[in-house]
Amino acid sequence: AARHGAHNLRVFGSVARGEAGPESDLDILVEMAPDKSLMDHVALMQDLEDLLQRKVDVVSERALHWYIRDRILAEATPL
Repeated sequence: AARHGAHNLRVFGSVARGEAGPESDLDILVEMAPDKSLMDHVALMQDLEDLLQRKVDVVSERALHWYIRDRILAEATPL
């Protein structure tokens, strides 16, 4: 994650709540370094999917919609 400029990785969603099933994706909240691009974000997501062998959604804290932001931040569990 660090080589892609990501830090403060946290899991949220069904995995964080203990409700994940075999087909569940993994939702990861990250903070990206300001000099990193969308390509770094995509590369991080692809590397995590290859490593974990499951679908991974990577969301930056800046991209969280205000309507769900508080809920996600409350359940986010540091890795």
